[in-house]
Amino acid sequence: MKLLHISVLIALALSSCATKKGTENGGDNSKSGKPVNTQVESWLTNGDKSALLQRQNVPMFFNTAMKTGTTIVVDDTKTFQTIDGFGYTLTGGSASLINGLPKAEKAALLKELFSAAGNGIGISYLRLSIGASDLSSETFTYNEMPAGQRDPDLKQFSIAKEMTDLVPVLKQIIAINPKIKVMGSPWTAPTWMKDNQAYRGGSLKPEYYQAYARYFVKYIEAMKAQGIVIDAITIQNEPLHPGNNPSMYMTAGDQTNFIKNALGPVFESAGIKTKIIIYDHNADRPDYPITVLNDPAAKKYIDGSAFHLYGGNISALSKVQEAHPDKNLYFTEQWVGGPGNFAEDLKWHVSTLIVGATRNWSKTVLEWNLAADPAYRPFTPDGGCTSCLGAITIGKEVSRNVAYYVIGHASKFVSPGSVRVSSNQQDNIQNVAFKTPEGKMVLIAMNTSGSAQTFHIKYNGMVVTSTLPAGSAGTYTWKSNTRSN
Repeated sequence: MKLLHISVLIALALSSCATKKGTENGGDNSKSGKPVNTQVESWLTNGDKSALLQRQNVPMFFNTAMKTGTTIVVDDTKTFQTIDGFGYTLTGGSASLINGLPKAEKAALLKELFSAAGNGIGISYLRLSIGASDLSSETFTYNEMPAGQRDPDLKQFSIAKEMTDLVPVLKQIIAINPKIKVMGSPWTAPTWMKDNQAYRGGSLKPEYYQAYARYFVKYIEAMKAQGIVIDAITIQNEPLHPGNNPSMYMTAGDQTNFIKNALGPVFESAGIKTKIIIYDHNADRPDYPITVLNDPAAKKYIDGSAFHLYGGNISALSKVQEAHPDKNLYFTEQWVGGPGNFAEDLKWHVSTLIVGATRNWSKTVLEWNLAADPAYRPFTPDGGCTSCLGAITIGKEVSRNVAYYVIGHASKFVSPGSVRVSSNQQDNIQNVAFKTPEGKMVLIAMNTSGSAQTFHIKYNGMVVTSTLPAGSAGTYTWKSNTRSN
């Protein structure tokens, strides 16, 4: 009897603790309102790494009791852009490192990265370099020629260098996620097409505009022959930064002329449906894409504009949207500089990119390189990035870095075809909301303050309460048809 009595007391005490914990961490146990039988699920990443995209087991249910204090009102009757996906650039170096893993380990890692099931983060969008990027082990294009020689008919075009690592890895990714969208971006044209005949810097010579347009066509067709559909291409990675190795300088005027006089008509005559996306550089120059789009002859071929954020403010994307609301916006690159500061990087990347870019009309958020080794390799000599921290580090073991969790807080939950919906911004709780094709609501929130913040999520006349620790990111999901009776 004594043992039974003690067991009952322990059970009651544990029950009391669980109830208290649930209230403190978001469980709405108020008796003043009518409970609604819809649970809110949540996932948390803390700046101190004590939780890493961790599902929270504290029950949270909507309640009709109205609350005072910080309230995020989610309204799915007000909709904005459709989301294409979240992900990374699969650099040549990333592909080589992943492909070098033992077969079983590689399969498990790719499933974790590209499936949303279980512990997977469901990457839904990839950017590739067309030829080498500065995170390739060497510089190359698909149509290099010996010094002094030219190949305007592109008879020597070949993607053979991609058949060792990139194409095999992409095939495995597509087997896991057949709907993944892929964008291609060149760092340079073949050197014989450029005025300096070098990988680094220089500009595309106008006499090779037609040949370079056909180069894009050949790339798209060669990848298609491998079962890889290129959904979109950008004209040039960072066209105003000729310092990378490789790189190529291209003014807004040159990009306009190339599109309207070569790339657009060549795509049209070849029946290429791949989207043409312009700019692909920093938010400090929204005038660049606006200038290109202001030309009607070029604009008719263009799907939208792409941005990075190594300069400027993310709000510049909205300036382009206001100038050309019929064209799309994409956020395509942001690095994490190694070794990084997990807490500060988490705060900045979630609030500025996952929240900020999508609240400024972007259809994608892509972090930079998917993978690097512990020394940030591979990278090209004399102009490659020597401190780019991958989303994962592949050495003796595979480790997951801050960009893995930044993207995971969105990619695992906001599937392609989701629509951004209205949510009011709060000073300390930066947030963005989506409605998925599967009928889920998703709210991504970032506590940018130095203290824990309690706030309410209001949806269809109901409220649920949560607390985010200082510097923590949270993703909340619930059924979209939830409403009070």
